[in-house]
Amino acid sequence: MFARLRSYLPTAALAFLIFYFVFHALTGDRGILTGKQRDAALAERKQELLQIRTERVDLEARARLLRDGSLSADLLEERARSLLGFTDPKDYVIRKQP
Repeated sequence: MFARLRSYLPTAALAFLIFYFVFHALTGDRGILTGKQRDAALAERKQELLQIRTERVDLEARARLLRDGSLSADLLEERARSLLGFTDPKDYVIRKQP
């Protein structure tokens, strides 16, 4: 009986390999059926990149104002008060959850 099935063994192995690769071509991480998920993730990451770039530009501008050549007294005072936790008696303090 095994002798009769032995001739079909290479064909079955080849069919299994074809099925395996077709299955992963359709449903794998970079498969045909996951294109919309990749596009959604890409759009989300682009939005996040835009937000990070905006924050970076703002931080670079604030850092530029804190350099020796162009020191902004108001920004320096604001940073010192923020880091040390001091407020002016005339200031209104609004606390919010981090």
